[in-house]
Amino acid sequence: MSEKPQDRDKPWVMRTYAGHSSATESNSLYRRNLAKGQTGLSVAFDLPTQTGYDPDSALSRGEVGKVGVPVPHLGEMRRLFRDIPLTEMNTSMTINATAMWLLALYQVVAEEQALEAAGGAEVDVTDVHARLAGTTQNDIIKEYLSRGTYVFPPEHSLRLTSDLIAYTVNNIPKWNPINICSYHLQEAGATPTQELAYALCTAIAVLDAVRDSGQVGADDLERVVGRISFFVNAGVRFVEETCKMRAFVQLWDEITRQRYGVQDPKMRRFRYGVQVNSLGLTEAQPENNVQRIVLEMLGVTLSKNARARAVQLPAWNEALGLPRPWDQQWSLRLQQVLAFESDLLEYDDIFEGSTVIEAKVGELVAGARAEIERVQAMGGAIAAVESGYMKQALVSSHAARRGRIEAGEDKVVGVNCFETTEPSPLTADLDTAIQAADPEAERSAVAGLEEWRAQRDDAEVRRALARLAEDAKSGANLMEATLAAARAGATTGEWAGTLREVFGEFRAPTGVSGAVGVAEAGAELSAVREAVRRTSEELGGRLRLLVGKPGLDGHSNGAEQVAVRARDAGFEVVYQGIRLTPEQIVAAAVAEDVHCVGLSILSGSHMELVPAVLEGLRDAGVGDVPVIVGGIIPSGDAVRLKEMGVAAVFTPKDFGLTEIMGGIVEAIRRAHGLD
Repeated sequence: MSEKPQDRDKPWVMRTYAGHSSATESNSLYRRNLAKGQTGLSVAFDLPTQTGYDPDSALSRGEVGKVGVPVPHLGEMRRLFRDIPLTEMNTSMTINATAMWLLALYQVVAEEQALEAAGGAEVDVTDVHARLAGTTQNDIIKEYLSRGTYVFPPEHSLRLTSDLIAYTVNNIPKWNPINICSYHLQEAGATPTQELAYALCTAIAVLDAVRDSGQVGADDLERVVGRISFFVNAGVRFVEETCKMRAFVQLWDEITRQRYGVQDPKMRRFRYGVQVNSLGLTEAQPENNVQRIVLEMLGVTLSKNARARAVQLPAWNEALGLPRPWDQQWSLRLQQVLAFESDLLEYDDIFEGSTVIEAKVGELVAGARAEIERVQAMGGAIAAVESGYMKQALVSSHAARRGRIEAGEDKVVGVNCFETTEPSPLTADLDTAIQAADPEAERSAVAGLEEWRAQRDDAEVRRALARLAEDAKSGANLMEATLAAARAGATTGEWAGTLREVFGEFRAPTGVSGAVGVAEAGAELSAVREAVRRTSEELGGRLRLLVGKPGLDGHSNGAEQVAVRARDAGFEVVYQGIRLTPEQIVAAAVAEDVHCVGLSILSGSHMELVPAVLEGLRDAGVGDVPVIVGGIIPSGDAVRLKEMGVAAVFTPKDFGLTEIMGGIVEAIRRAHGLD
């Protein structure tokens, strides 16, 4: 028996992406996870916090505490990290449009903790700042392409990103001020080549903006590059994913050396954290997701020279709903078994010298270089966002992927093959297989907000917000004014609202109109096209489908794929993008005289927003227009929605888009009494 090697590499930071209901509940969850061996925090904020609204905003209806924790002011940030010393913690915050605001709240809480620990003695805040470690996601460009939590136009959003980077490099030196996110690009359909290219184009746009802002001297640009981190995705094709990560390392070293003149190899190091793929997790036979997650984890840990610095894994039941603490513990234990029981960390890079790996890496590098050059020729990432080029490319890639799954070319176990299954004890009781969102979260958050406003100095808040507006107009770095607003007691909605008045808002291209859909129609799509044509003739006009995204949920990938396939099936499609109120959706349905309304909701707010649309249609005199709903919707909720009048409910197990199109035609025919 061979002797066991003595030296082991230090494991990566182990995190669980978590946050829900309230700051108090989330704080309890964080402390339990840390006690189980988690070595860093990854904070999920709710959609109002991510998009700059307070809990009492009309747009926040149904969204408070659903996909993360609400943090509308400094008091809630204090509760979120109570008894968690921030100068000893490594905290990742998934926040983008409001990243500057949330980091300001975090910094102020860290200062307050230090003062409290000192018991009245003087505290060196510079030392406090120097000890803060963690990451603000802060990649706004990918928000226009995938997650949809952008607020301001690209130019102003990039300024906020640049200001935050300049501030942290000079004041919080251990902080990663941005995570360039290829993760969400893959979730939106990116191929490995597109994921590499678009993430690196984003990094180039950010670094160029910081360099050109004049806030960082030429000698300090190397330090800026050294603090850039990435947040990547790893799919189940773990050999290809391993090669993708090695390609990232090679390309980043090349770009930072050649474009920015970084000489220190440590500053050119490709530093990244990862959450493995959620796109491939299935509602059907969800127990299969465990082995998928393990394979995906291997893609970012096997190669020592391209190993992740931090890993967070989804839970096996995320396609069903909100994971429970036990489910998150299971995912943490997957990491711990690999790190501490296996011999992975005892060896040098096991892929060095492999001709197979080298060839695949070379192929990915060449393809990514070509796409990077194409985007740069357009004027860079911002121009490619504003023109719709990158969004259209992602929608087309995603449509191609969905087409391969439906055709059976890409096998998904339990979905389009090996579908026979024994009853699962994990999902025998679906109501307890996931965690229910706290129905009182929104009411409690609104009450807490009213209490906060009542005890603060409103005059001081007004002065702080006036300074923020002036600095926004003058071009000054906005971090100091943001810190002043945080200390004064301003709210998330007030901070963002002040900047909305100066910068304006933005609606990104949907990518649907120019996306490539189904190249050749098979028998199933041909049959649906015929049903659409025949029904159109019987009703005296082309069938019109409105695809709506109510609420703040910006995950539009599913809605975009429905819109593209509906267009391919012969529908006239009305799709106005994300973040619409129920009232706006009803108005569009009436104005466009649609035959069906399709609502896509993945944030868990379906029981609040769908009834509002149904009621609005009835009040507008078009209550006979069928409404269908798609999203991550528990079976009990699906039953209740149908009882309210919803014609059909589709969840991730309904992967056949053409079959869904057939269901829409049937719903329209039933509504009009056609046989």
